[in-house]
Amino acid sequence: MRKLVGIVLAAGLASAACAQPAPAPQPRTGVPRLLIAISVDQFSADLFDTYQSQYTGGLARIASGTVFRNGYQAHAATETCPGHSTILTGSSPAHTGIIANNWTDQSVARPNKSIYCAEDERLAPPNPAAADGTAGSYVPSPAHLRVQTLGDILKARSPQSLNVAVAGKDRAAIMMGGHNVDQRWFWDGKTFVTDRTSRVPATITQANAAIASTIAVARPGLTPTPFCAARATPFALSPTFTVGNGNFARAAGDARRFRASPEMDGTTLAIAASLIQELGLGADNAPDILSIGLSATDYVGHSYGPGGQEMCLQMLSLDRDLGDFFRLLDSRQVDYAVVLTADHGSPDIPERLRARGNAQAVRADANLATAAIGKAIGGRFQLSGPVLLGDLGGDVWIDKALPAAARVQVEKAAVAYYRGHPQVEAVFTARQIRALRFPTGSPDRWTIADRVRASFDPQRSGDLYVVLKQYVMPIPNPSTGYAATHGSVWDYDRRVPIIFWRPGMRGSTRQEAISTTSILPTLEAMLGLSGVPKVDGPCLATVPNVACPAH
Repeated sequence: MRKLVGIVLAAGLASAACAQPAPAPQPRTGVPRLLIAISVDQFSADLFDTYQSQYTGGLARIASGTVFRNGYQAHAATETCPGHSTILTGSSPAHTGIIANNWTDQSVARPNKSIYCAEDERLAPPNPAAADGTAGSYVPSPAHLRVQTLGDILKARSPQSLNVAVAGKDRAAIMMGGHNVDQRWFWDGKTFVTDRTSRVPATITQANAAIASTIAVARPGLTPTPFCAARATPFALSPTFTVGNGNFARAAGDARRFRASPEMDGTTLAIAASLIQELGLGADNAPDILSIGLSATDYVGHSYGPGGQEMCLQMLSLDRDLGDFFRLLDSRQVDYAVVLTADHGSPDIPERLRARGNAQAVRADANLATAAIGKAIGGRFQLSGPVLLGDLGGDVWIDKALPAAARVQVEKAAVAYYRGHPQVEAVFTARQIRALRFPTGSPDRWTIADRVRASFDPQRSGDLYVVLKQYVMPIPNPSTGYAATHGSVWDYDRRVPIIFWRPGMRGSTRQEAISTTSILPTLEAMLGLSGVPKVDGPCLATVPNVACPAH
């Protein structure tokens, strides 16, 4: 971040702030002029707990605020898009409409029926022949988000307020920024782009040029601390794919390794810092909001698993870059408050878990793939077509082209197959889920059915919802860049830190279980917004200087 901020910013403030100690931030009271919402993708509470003793920078700073160790993305669909949709809306996926990263809509005209959460499928993509949800083949949009974000609410109350989002993923920037943003920028695999028609800030032009120059040059590996080196046990997942002892060395021109490394988050924070200066965020009496989606932790976790040297290097780099970012704001005397959380967590790779004594940890049976089950059931009943649609676990859709009687047969046969498989914990039909009351109360006490209900949308969800057993990794055959994943109902995916910090805030560590849906009403109270419609989460009165409204 230090090098890039110096390149990106026209003035020398950032490089000076990063190179020299900034003045200590002064205690603040009243309404903050700039509210910064940070989501660290795949930053589980387990990761926060594991590395907290090692933090000396930005994560150490905010850990001196109000730390909820047992925050929850309470729902079942613990993926990037659903998780980000809860953070600044106060609503569960059942109400945001964002039930997954991708879902099946059999009514769309295109051959591939998969809908990406942050697209508008009604608009022609840049490359219609590749309209399959891959990067560059869709039109990014918040069209599927059914609720308002805090930025939307703030701008409706105060049109002078600015709502800005920057992230390493489009779905993070879109779900946190919402419908009415002044600036929104996200990484598309090659450069930072936007879904808006707003003017292009000089920050973005300069940053994209600097990033291209950075990627064009080979990068040596990072030097691990002794703490990280102790985690450098290699695990060979295939003859050509080993994880655990990597150090982020990168060949010239390798944008994918740039993305799955600390460089990605440092770049995102540099752009955020520069946009604060260029756009004058927090500079007047109308409060502004800046959403930052830091995506590298997720890419590192998917690529290597969260238990090796790679994640250790990522955590310590993130801590350092956040420290640089906050010191820059201190040097400019910005009156800011921070909330930091995550969209989900993730389990480690089964190979490392088993080596540490977890006998439950296995990779999923390839025969659990929805296409394979659909083919088998189709052959049994002499049915053509896909029969079943969806991924391994989670939502499963029955082919609507089938006759009604055949659909009944397929549902019965699929339920029996899943319930009889040793790696499946439970399977629910849409009728069963729809009949459940929406869950309330402490999210750590929700049943599996409660968690599934909180992700259920009758228009978008599947005909079945399949829950794999704990520590069953839904990647039968790992490949380069895809060693581990998330998306389950289990607490290693659901439990995330939720941290509020402001200069002068009285620090505390809270043990009670809360949901990310409490972030919005708490921030609304911090901003003094009243008369806001009720959401799924309650305001957190235990956060200092937050006067929650009486209900």
